[in-house]
Amino acid sequence: MTAAKVSWNPEQYLKFGDHRLRPAMDLLGRIDLESPGLVYDLGCGTGNTTKLLADRWPDSRIVGIDSSAEMLEKARKSYANLEFIEADLESWNPQQEADLFYSNAALHWLGNHESLFPRLLKLLPKGAWFAAQMPRNFESPSHTSITESVESGPWAERLRPVFRSSPVSEPGFYHDLLGPHVEYLDLWETVYQHILEGDNPVVEWTRGTALRPLLKLLNKEEEKEFIEDYSRRILEHFPPGKDGKTLFPFRRLFLVAKR
Repeated sequence: MTAAKVSWNPEQYLKFGDHRLRPAMDLLGRIDLESPGLVYDLGCGTGNTTKLLADRWPDSRIVGIDSSAEMLEKARKSYANLEFIEADLESWNPQQEADLFYSNAALHWLGNHESLFPRLLKLLPKGAWFAAQMPRNFESPSHTSITESVESGPWAERLRPVFRSSPVSEPGFYHDLLGPHVEYLDLWETVYQHILEGDNPVVEWTRGTALRPLLKLLNKEEEKEFIEDYSRRILEHFPPGKDGKTLFPFRRLFLVAKR
């Protein structure tokens, strides 16, 4: 299955930019490269992670790749000194051999991982690195409540085809998929405990990511009804604490491989 192209809102996504950047830094810390010549940031979004890569390797060529014109416009305005290319990762091919493919919270938007990951790996020369982080929080109420809201309204038939309830597989799937083709493979999961502020902030979080492809299919009145239904469900699972802040556990899968 190929995921539908998502229309992004950079401002909504960046509402929790500091929380979203933390896994990117953790992934970067596990890559054992001193001075790569060329690094591609796959699914670079607004360029925050591309800037991280450039800060770590200031003498390297760092190129951000993304399919969203909206995100890349924001990236180019924020980091005019960095290089960005609009391309679809399912068909993209690098112009020259890279030392690292790095991807933070992007590849879960694409389907067919059984063919996508080996394809990307084959684009790298021997000795190059492939590092990716993907959310694997789809069994959390933050995401199961989306399923419930999808099924609860008159929009169900329209939304079902674009809603992917579990786009990331178990760690063992990626171990078996990549392990035989790499010299080194590291896999791990981390559950982040995000402390969020604001009124029902988990809703605002998912509005910037998982809800995007759904809401664009609804008219204004339907969107209002959908968000009200989803917000009610979320508040039951993620009520504010005594200090008014909301604790939001979020599981993420990491993999680092060397060809």
